[in-house]
Amino acid sequence: MSQKPKKKNYRNEGDGEDDTEGMSLNCLTLYGRVGGCKVSADMGEMFGDPCIRRRSSTIKELKRCTTICGNEEATVDCFSYGMKEKFWKRNNRKLLGYEKKQQNSGMNVHLPDDILEMCLVRLPFGSLVNARLVCRKWNNLTTTPQFMQMRMEGLFRTPWLFLFGVVKNGYCSGEIHALDVSLKQWHKIDAQILKGRFLFTVASIRDDVYIVGGRSSLNTFGNVDRSSFKTHKGVLVFSPSTKSWSKVASMKYARSSPILGISEISPDCSIIRKQQNRLDRHFNRSRVGGVSDVYEDPHRLSLRRQSRHPFDENDIPPLPNIKPRQKNEKSYTKEGRNFVLIAVGGLGSWDEPLDSGEIYDPVSNKWSEIQRLPLDFGVACSGVVCNGMFYVYSESDKIAGYDIERGYWIRIQTTPCPPRVHEYYPKLISCNSRLFMLSVSWCEGDGRIGRRNKAVRKLWELDFMYLTWTEVSIHPDAPMDWNAAFVADENLIFGVEMFKIFGQVLDFVTMCDVSDTGTTWSHISRNRVARELDTSSCMTKSMAALRL
Repeated sequence: MSQKPKKKNYRNEGDGEDDTEGMSLNCLTLYGRVGGCKVSADMGEMFGDPCIRRRSSTIKELKRCTTICGNEEATVDCFSYGMKEKFWKRNNRKLLGYEKKQQNSGMNVHLPDDILEMCLVRLPFGSLVNARLVCRKWNNLTTTPQFMQMRMEGLFRTPWLFLFGVVKNGYCSGEIHALDVSLKQWHKIDAQILKGRFLFTVASIRDDVYIVGGRSSLNTFGNVDRSSFKTHKGVLVFSPSTKSWSKVASMKYARSSPILGISEISPDCSIIRKQQNRLDRHFNRSRVGGVSDVYEDPHRLSLRRQSRHPFDENDIPPLPNIKPRQKNEKSYTKEGRNFVLIAVGGLGSWDEPLDSGEIYDPVSNKWSEIQRLPLDFGVACSGVVCNGMFYVYSESDKIAGYDIERGYWIRIQTTPCPPRVHEYYPKLISCNSRLFMLSVSWCEGDGRIGRRNKAVRKLWELDFMYLTWTEVSIHPDAPMDWNAAFVADENLIFGVEMFKIFGQVLDFVTMCDVSDTGTTWSHISRNRVARELDTSSCMTKSMAALRL
């Protein structure tokens, strides 16, 4: 016989032998190609390959191996070193995930709450917002009044800028654009409550932003319509730390684009005393049998009316049906001092300039009228509080200061008045008890008197002793926005300019540190927000700065 049948018979016999020993050649063929199989059949005698020599005695050792996968017939450990553990982990992912979850939960359980608070209070505001999404425990822990107080008193907060009143596709969408100054990143916040509202003014008190006044269109809701509109006197409060909204008492007069100022006062302020006296008279009034004022003693009646506030409490309109801010929520007191909000000027319901003013006390949740602006003062265009005085600048280049503690206006004569281009209204800024003003003027060059080279925006500082303005620095950008917004936070001045050029709306955010000797400006952001906004956003925008 030839050798071919013999090889075929040997192969058949080998198959039978493999079956009797409980091993399949398919397993050897499959894993033998990888090179990780520990055993192989004695194939040298079958195919004449002298390089592969493995005796059949090794097959008996396979019986000692344990089954790691498949059925009990495959009892051969056909994996190289370390493959057994990998295969086991792959088929036990759920078990590993459960053990990892147990380890993480065990770590959180054993970590005390005070230590966890100390770790979370040091996070930046953006990371803190993301940390609140981890679990319900972290969310509840980072929203308690104790945690907020710790963060307010700590040194871990960074400045944030909030841009309001933008218009998109011809519609007042109510979107709020927030800029993290430390990371130079923009965030978008959807505010449904501000949809359709424009020409309002914002101001920041501690961790809240007050939205005062504004307008809304009567014909086409949401559009910037100046022909048919409704002027608001309502006030909203936005808390970025909790992303919550609330309403406070409305103003006495409807205003659009009012001039706002934030001041810190003592409990002995005349405004607080008047409100307390009015409350005492209102609740402690003694009447016998419900007798009205008409049947009282005329002498007592006249004396009491003379001692009253010029505005009788019976003439004050009732507060709207809103949810007032509770006293135990936020009293805005720190070491026995309160914060008040002042609103003057603006445009009324008939688009007429207003010269009246009001002041709001967050503790009592009430507005009180203050003395009107001085005669022949003009239309107020800018204002800020500095050293307990509310300074207001008019379009006729006049300055008046309202003494908040005493409750009356003072005319301020400054010499010389900084030159300015009348199309650009000046902006008053207060930083570290220093009063600054940003105005646009023509820069003369080439040594020729009267030659108008270019328009520049200059920063001026007022000397309180000599009442003179001194030029501090020049803004690096050309004044393309006549309604540029500028706010201050401690020793920093932030500015946002938006304008349309070559068919596109551009925006620039700049910062100036007045504590430095050079007082130089630097750019924070360029063309990040206004790409998708309309040109009317340049007129309706308003900005506030917070430490979060």
